[in-house]
Amino acid sequence: MTICGREPEQVDTARRRLGFARGVTDWRLLLDDDRVEVLDDCAPNHLHPEPVVAAAARGKHVFCEKPLATSAGAARAMWVAAERAGIVHMCGFNFRFFPAIRRAREMLEAGDLGELTHFRARFLASSALSDDQRWTWRFRRATAGTGALGDLGSHLIDLARYLVGEPTSVAGILRTFVPERDGGLVDVDDAFLGAVEFEGGALGTLEASRVAGRRSNTCAFEVDGTRGSLGFDGERLNELEVHRERKATVRMEVTSPRDPFMELWWPSPGHALGWGDSFTHEMHHLLCAVRGDGVVAPHGADFADGYRCAEVCDAISRSAVSGQRERVAYRELDDQHGGDASSTKR
Repeated sequence: MTICGREPEQVDTARRRLGFARGVTDWRLLLDDDRVEVLDDCAPNHLHPEPVVAAAARGKHVFCEKPLATSAGAARAMWVAAERAGIVHMCGFNFRFFPAIRRAREMLEAGDLGELTHFRARFLASSALSDDQRWTWRFRRATAGTGALGDLGSHLIDLARYLVGEPTSVAGILRTFVPERDGGLVDVDDAFLGAVEFEGGALGTLEASRVAGRRSNTCAFEVDGTRGSLGFDGERLNELEVHRERKATVRMEVTSPRDPFMELWWPSPGHALGWGDSFTHEMHHLLCAVRGDGVVAPHGADFADGYRCAEVCDAISRSAVSGQRERVAYRELDDQHGGDASSTKR
C-alpha cells in the first residue's frame, strides 16, 4: 500500500508508523501505480474533486471523506465521473456503520414507529472555541467550503436522509463567533441551525457547533412517529432508547450476535464497540463491494448520497443569506440543467 501527503517528513513518519510500503508526495503517482486499486481521499475538502475524478478515469475505485466537495456542483461532477467510469465509489459517513444506527434504520423500515413526524439532531463540540487556536484550512471558505455545517452538520444531514428521507426545503442560520484565529481571518461558520421539511411530511431540526462551551463530541438524534420514538446518543454508542405506544422507555442494547455487524466480533452479548470500529465496518463494506460481494448503497453512502448532502448544505447556506426558506433541488445523472427534488428514498 502507498500513502501520500504534502510534507515529505510527515509522509515518511506516517508510512513507518502505519506500515505502508511506500510514501509519495504527489497523488498522481498513486494513479500511475497498477498495484493501487482503491484511492482513499482524506485530504482537505477542496482537494477531493481532482484526484477522485482522475482516479475514476483510470479505473480506480474511490473512497472520499465527507463532505464530498466544497459545493454541490463539484460533488455532482465527482458522482457523474464515478458512475460513468463504472467504479465502486463511497463517501465517508461512518455513522451509518454503528450497530445502533443500522438497527434504527431496520426498525423504521419495518414501520415500528408508524408514520414519521419529527427528526431532531445535534452535533456539539468545542474544537474551535479558543481564539488562539491554530488557523488551518478548516477556517477558510476556499479550502473547507463551510465550517460547522460541512464538518459536523453533514453527518446530521446524512443521518436524516438515511433514516427519514429526502429533505425538500430548509431554513438555516449560520454564525461565526470567532472571526479571527492565530492572525488569520475566518470566513466560515462556527455554528449553524437548520429547520427541515422532508418529502414524507416529517419536520426536522439540525444543530451543529464547534464552539459549544466545553462539550467535546456530543452527537445525538431522535425520531418520532405516530406509534413510538427512538433516540441515539453518541456517548452511549451501543444503545438505542425506544419509546413504544403505551409502554415504558426501553434502552435497547445492540451487542448480541444477532445485532448488525456483531458477527464480525464476539460470540457473546455485552461486548461494547467503540467509535473506531465504525470505520472498520465502513472499510469492510467498501472492500466487499470492490470484491463484488455486495454493493455500497443503500446502507453505505455512495457519491449520490454525498452529492445530495451537499445540495442540502448549499440550500442551508443560501437560506442563511436570504433569510427565507429555500427549496432543495436535486439533479440526476442525465440532468444538465437542474431538476426537481427526488421522491426516491435511498
